[in-house]
Amino acid sequence: MSVLLRWAISVLALVVTVYAAQALGIQGFAIAPGTAGVIGVTIFVLALGIANAVLRPVVKLLTLPVTCLTFGLFSLVVNAFFFWLVGQFVPGFKVSGAVAPLFGSVVMGVVGGLLNNILVSKRERKI
Repeated sequence: MSVLLRWAISVLALVVTVYAAQALGIQGFAIAPGTAGVIGVTIFVLALGIANAVLRPVVKLLTLPVTCLTFGLFSLVVNAFFFWLVGQFVPGFKVSGAVAPLFGSVVMGVVGGLLNNILVSKRERKI
């Protein structure tokens, strides 16, 4: 049950990220209207989770020297790359440009982390 709750929180974090980008005038996010958009966002979050679980450890290991030289800031580029990469393959949700994936990965990480900390951690402490 906790996995589904975390997935729903990630979907909510992505929607908040897209609306925040639109409010700030950041171009590069495209959600299909209606049901196709909802399905696209949920598939995007699932695909991003799978990509982060499977590919990210290898990429982080390969980019470790650059990450060390930049005091960890290159990990933002790796996160943005995965955000952009998954957005290229998921129908119903597209990510383009250079600023949108960077903004999306940072804001989605912050919002998702806060929501997971507030909602899931309190629920797990009660059990």
